[in-house]
Amino acid sequence: MAQVDTAETGQASLRRDTGSGTWRPGIRRVLRIGFRPGPWKRGLVLAALAVLLGLFMLLHAKIPNRIGNLGSLAETVLPWLGLFIPVLLARAVWRRSASAVVALLLPVLVWLNLFGGLLGDKSHPGGDLTVASHNVGAGNPDPVGTARDLAASGADVLALEEITPQAKPLYEEGLAKAYPYHTVRGTVGLWSKLPLSDTQPVDIKLDFGPLADTMDSNRALRTTAATDQGPLAVYVAHLGSARVNARAGFWTDSRDTSAQALGKAIAAERNERVVLLGDLNGTMDDRAFADITSQLRSAQDTAGDGFGFTWPAKFPVVRIDQILVRGVKPESSWSLPATGSDHLPVAAGISW
Repeated sequence: MAQVDTAETGQASLRRDTGSGTWRPGIRRVLRIGFRPGPWKRGLVLAALAVLLGLFMLLHAKIPNRIGNLGSLAETVLPWLGLFIPVLLARAVWRRSASAVVALLLPVLVWLNLFGGLLGDKSHPGGDLTVASHNVGAGNPDPVGTARDLAASGADVLALEEITPQAKPLYEEGLAKAYPYHTVRGTVGLWSKLPLSDTQPVDIKLDFGPLADTMDSNRALRTTAATDQGPLAVYVAHLGSARVNARAGFWTDSRDTSAQALGKAIAAERNERVVLLGDLNGTMDDRAFADITSQLRSAQDTAGDGFGFTWPAKFPVVRIDQILVRGVKPESSWSLPATGSDHLPVAAGISW
């Protein structure tokens, strides 16, 4: 019996030695390579770029807007800065640069802290009410088809932006069966399965600047939807446009002014339950929307799946169509299929 035990012990020891022989030399090689000065001296420029990328994302709120609204522009494209990480990593591996690989930990951690929460699906089944919003596009070649698709979406409350005088009767006719209540002010409107009251335009200060003559200044409204749980204040808005040009850089004066005006209107709202639907012409990371985001939360950020990009419809790279809420709970948020517009429709399920 002792001989058997000795044999078994020897075999176990042999297996351990054999197993350790497969990984210990590998670890020793990695340690030898890691402690050599070469890998740490190579790729110092890549390491510096990685650190700068991380600091740029970490300190984006400190980037000034004085020159060409650089801060707002950086915050608009902030999620996409993460694409530089795999590019730098590939270069670091190709250069066998240990310093660059370690330096890349900074932008990775910063990006995950900013946007890691958007990588998963945070939606929940159910919801008392479905709200939707769509910039239908002034150049939409098929408003009848767009109305048909939106009517089939199942939304209880539907906001439209960029309604032209020519297309308005087509939307009214196409949505009449599904939505017995509706109101239109200027280029924005709301269609509802619930009764609406206290409808009024909201002045978002669009009667100035180089684009004033090209825009209908009446691009926001406020109304009250009667729900089983009480009144719900609904705002529909299409904020001023943003433009990129050589002289002004990222020109957002019109949009920023209208965002501030809308923020003041929401601050004066007495109803604790508020939903804002519309094309805000910007992302909610942009500091220009602080007056709004300090009061309302994004349904997509809270209960959506991914980033929920909406523009341009053929290849969305940014979310400028928003659903923001206060006093209600977002249960889910998603983008609807494309229509004839250059924007994707967005929808959200909310509960009390």
